[in-house]
Amino acid sequence: MEKPASRVLLPSLLLVLFIYGVAPVISDGSDHRYKVGDDVPLYANKVGPFHNPSETYRYFDLPFCSSAPVKEKKEALGEVLNGDRLVSAPYKLEFLGEKNSEVACRKRLSREDVAKFRDVITKDYYFQMYYDDLPIWGFLGKVVKDGKSDPSEYKYYLFNHLQFEIFYNKDRVIEIIVRTDQNFLVDLTEDKEVEVDFTYTVRWKETEIPFEKRMEKYSLASSMPHHLEIHWFSIINSCVTVLLLTGFLATILMRVLKNDFVKYAHDEEAADDQEETGWKLIHADVFRFPKHKSLLAAALGSGTQLFTLAVFIFMLALVGVFYPYNRGALFTALVVIYALTSGIAGYTAASFYCQLEGTNWVRNLMLTGSLFCGPLLLTFSFLNTVAIAYQATAALPFGTIVVIFLIWALVTSPLLILGGIAGKNRKPEFQAPCRTTKYPREIPPLRWYRRTLPQMAMAGFLPFSAIYIELYYIFASVWGHRIYTIYSILSIVFLILVIVTAFITVALTYFQLASEDHEWWWRSLLCGGSTGLFIYAYCLYYYYARSDMTGFMQTSFFFGYMACICYGFFLMLGAIGFRASLFFVRHIYRSIKCE
Repeated sequence: MEKPASRVLLPSLLLVLFIYGVAPVISDGSDHRYKVGDDVPLYANKVGPFHNPSETYRYFDLPFCSSAPVKEKKEALGEVLNGDRLVSAPYKLEFLGEKNSEVACRKRLSREDVAKFRDVITKDYYFQMYYDDLPIWGFLGKVVKDGKSDPSEYKYYLFNHLQFEIFYNKDRVIEIIVRTDQNFLVDLTEDKEVEVDFTYTVRWKETEIPFEKRMEKYSLASSMPHHLEIHWFSIINSCVTVLLLTGFLATILMRVLKNDFVKYAHDEEAADDQEETGWKLIHADVFRFPKHKSLLAAALGSGTQLFTLAVFIFMLALVGVFYPYNRGALFTALVVIYALTSGIAGYTAASFYCQLEGTNWVRNLMLTGSLFCGPLLLTFSFLNTVAIAYQATAALPFGTIVVIFLIWALVTSPLLILGGIAGKNRKPEFQAPCRTTKYPREIPPLRWYRRTLPQMAMAGFLPFSAIYIELYYIFASVWGHRIYTIYSILSIVFLILVIVTAFITVALTYFQLASEDHEWWWRSLLCGGSTGLFIYAYCLYYYYARSDMTGFMQTSFFFGYMACICYGFFLMLGAIGFRASLFFVRHIYRSIKCE
């Protein structure tokens, strides 16, 4: 009964792979040929404080002027989710048209406008524009302190002249650089009206760089030799962790378990010998179904879906879909693939729930569908309200919210239900190697380090230690302005994270069973997912020690959305840890004769 869900999912996923894998490459080179004098689109995107990447505003929220009516560019779903709000810029940059101190527009700034500009200059505001889909940045002004400590004695200057240097190859734009001219400054120190001419200069230069390689310069920053050395050190550190852990587990599984199997194979074995290795003593309880099995099945289904989502995202990254400044591609892929993989969550949850002899599979499906989306919706509702209060571009328009709701209602929910029906109709059996007694065996008193929280701390530390070096670069990219493009190394780190999580959870499950504690079901999921808690703890360190983020909006966005991401990691790695432990427990109890 698995075929109906797969027949729906496979063509859809292949379509997504084509759209996001092939279409961007095709569209990237189809409409970028120009003739002399052609208008090349220059869009002003957003402005915001440099150290607060989530706190961005529309370009014309600041009192800039424009020589023509402002036109908004139609944007895709991912661009809106990314906070992009492109509008026509006041500067006209025709193909191969050079200009020298051209006046773009003129505006008389009121005292309120001057105060507004002065405030954003104090906060290191930057602007972002796109010229022929190439990103450019610059700061709005500067503060001159002259060694003075009193802010009232500082001088504030607005940059009113931009120098555009554009490189072309035949009939295509290859590169653009924008600089602010320090000789053109407007003094905004005093609260008085100021007449400002916004001017610009354009210079064109020929280059031999082919159009297909014009985005490579944005990737080179993350591929510099000193950065690569750190990345490879991270890989080596992770591999050493994996080798040590693998060797440790091999010693346990090959020697300890082998001795256990030899002992248990003899019918004459004495009772005290059985007590030395206590995992066989609980063979009649180890497969006793856990409490809250509906929640466990829902967590397993959601975690499996998120793992599938991560795998597809890495596949798209490795084929080059998420090249630098492919606006919104990642967000679009996340939304679409998450919707299309909801059938996997429904199938996994319902199938496992029925294996555990659950009866209310409809409620289980509702729990599966809301286990991750519920907290995410609550977090989004709060943060979107904050963004609306700040009038920031991170606030989603009503139309975008409707589109996301329709995707959930017309794609996610139906596929979740179809997957659940397929999993329920499969009618699988749990296949426990040992029979379960009617009454559970009493668990002996455990030492403090064998309890749940210490075990979670031990389980989360090793996987986290294998990825923490790479985490800095990921955080600096997501919550900063660093470009991250080394997806091959990131894929290796992710694979190592999965392996280490599975191995350490299996090891801790063995120690738990050896101490005659048969309640391993929830423990294995909690231990596997505990790495997500370590990542969230790293968020605290990064925020206070490695970033300069400030303000209520940026702080709430950082900790709010990172809580959702870490929760997703908890579910995903918890599902991996549970699956590995279930396979291990079945294997060792299948290898002995259970009475």
